[in-house]
Amino acid sequence: MELMHPHFLYIGLAVLVVAVILSYILKRNNNYHGGIKVANTHLLYELDEFKKAKSKRKILSFLFQLSIVLAIISSLFLIARPYKKDSVSSGIKKRDIFLCLDVSYSLYDLNYAIVDQLKEVVLSMEGDRFGISIFNTSTILYVPLTDDYDFVIGKLEELEEYFSLQKEYMDKFGEYTYIPDGMYEEYTDYEMKLRAIDAGTLVNNYYKGSSLIGEGLASCLYSFPHLEDESRTRAIILSTDNSQLENTPPIVELDEAASLCKNHDVNIFGIFPDKDTYDKNYVYDYENNLSDFQQALFDADGIVYEQSKTLTVEDIVQDIEKHEALSVKEISTTKTIDQPTIPTVILLGSFLLFLLTGGLLVKD
Repeated sequence: MELMHPHFLYIGLAVLVVAVILSYILKRNNNYHGGIKVANTHLLYELDEFKKAKSKRKILSFLFQLSIVLAIISSLFLIARPYKKDSVSSGIKKRDIFLCLDVSYSLYDLNYAIVDQLKEVVLSMEGDRFGISIFNTSTILYVPLTDDYDFVIGKLEELEEYFSLQKEYMDKFGEYTYIPDGMYEEYTDYEMKLRAIDAGTLVNNYYKGSSLIGEGLASCLYSFPHLEDESRTRAIILSTDNSQLENTPPIVELDEAASLCKNHDVNIFGIFPDKDTYDKNYVYDYENNLSDFQQALFDADGIVYEQSKTLTVEDIVQDIEKHEALSVKEISTTKTIDQPTIPTVILLGSFLLFLLTGGLLVKD
């Protein structure tokens, strides 16, 4: 235990010692002066009752004086402010993880599985920050990086509902070029429900196109705070089918966005849909799109997972979890914590002793 203002204690103790010495000297010089002396008082002094009363009064007087001294000393300690130093370390071995989802309607099965499995990952986090970015033509920062895991779980559940709604929509209306009159009201109801998210991801859709993967990845990258100078481990989990339908040249292509991630030390974990689903829902060449996706991410030191019957989303997520978070620079701070407990207890105890002994002395 250390003292914040020790000079108050030193000065106070010096004054107290001087006061005690003066009191002792004055007490010794307080001899009998004047008055009439009483004869044969020795007979009184020899009585047992007198001896007991005298001893009791000496003890009470000593305790009374002791309570005053203790109260003064404990008060001086409180004025001097006792404290201890405590070192706190922060910022070690933590990650920033962004889930970056291509929310094209052809990916609802894969996206649903990803957000469902990631709920368990988020629940097991301790200090890592997690964010969600979704894109199609345009990007929505759905969840900024946060360690409020309850909030993240809630937003993942919202996305689950969204992808379930996408599936229902595609099952009912996906094969129609024109919606039959008898189904139009139900179709409008689905459109209204889906628009809550679609409206933000399809800005300028007719002009720009859809599934602009490079722009989606680059937008996610620049959603990391302090991208230039923060040294936390950063990762992006990117889900896409790499089926870009641009009507005008995108601002950023996938390989350029992946290169930007590499330049900023951001790890990319790409998840690609399984071949059976791809062949059923797409008119594009599975092998070419997968190959282009792999090339872009491999050049950026990323990893690509191809969902299949033997490698499920759950396996992929578990594998991503195994990648150890790099240790960031440890930040140690020292803070002072007041330690008033002991002198306060002594002060209260001495005050109670003062009241008790003082009352008994007055009574006697």
